[in-house]
Amino acid sequence: MTRNSGGGAGAVAGSVLRYAVLAFVLLISLAPALWVIVSSFKTNAEVLGSALSIPANPSLDGYAEALTRTKFPLFFMNSAIASVGATVAAIGIFGMAAYALARYDFWGSRAIYAVLISSVFISLIPMLQPITLVIRTLGLYDTRWALILVYMVKGLPVAIFILHSYFKTIPKDLEEAAGIDGANMWQTYTRIALPLARPAVAAAGVLIFLNSWNDFLFALLLTQSENTRTLAYALRFFENQFSYDFPTLLAAIVLTLFPSVVVYVMLQEQIQKSLIGGAIRG
Repeated sequence: MTRNSGGGAGAVAGSVLRYAVLAFVLLISLAPALWVIVSSFKTNAEVLGSALSIPANPSLDGYAEALTRTKFPLFFMNSAIASVGATVAAIGIFGMAAYALARYDFWGSRAIYAVLISSVFISLIPMLQPITLVIRTLGLYDTRWALILVYMVKGLPVAIFILHSYFKTIPKDLEEAAGIDGANMWQTYTRIALPLARPAVAAAGVLIFLNSWNDFLFALLLTQSENTRTLAYALRFFENQFSYDFPTLLAAIVLTLFPSVVVYVMLQEQIQKSLIGGAIRG
């Protein structure tokens, strides 16, 4: 009886400690974001007076200023076009490559897959000058196409790895049945494999989109004018413009982060299905 009581108490203590650690990590992770959101509703005097206080009279003036005193809609559109364009192109092109590598065991297929996946370990820093030179040679400098092209290529290892792994979990019987019914390889891919791989498409798409949306480095290198400037890059200029207007600057940051959160929340169920599918296969 004593042993059972001791074991039960130890299990409870372990659970309490585990949840306490998780709560602490969660608090540390979310605290900066929560502070930015709360402070964006304050007045400038409140932010400067007490950074950790709750706004006495929450105001949307910071958001109005961020939207009206800058070219925020233009920067938002540039980010959306570059991120969505790169995501769609990466899934469309690299999805077909992942399917071919997963379903057709031709000579060199495993080596090709290994090379494509290993590209995730290649640092982009030494390649900045060659990439910029190629973009200028193609006549794409200071265009949205330059960002779409670079972001698409950056998404290659993510798209190949996630989609290849998920295509492996799809039973071949379904594709063989489609072949018996007269479907060719393209029809089998678009009507059978790709629809069944929606969770993997969502997972890869979210990762590529977030990586593209939050990019600063290539937006800095490959764009120059305001007409092609993305939100992540534009925040650099907001800091100078609103250096003493903290609510407006923080509101601009919140508006920049908002699409990323929305995309993840909308597709989180599909992402979880993709992770579960990979875990079951493993």
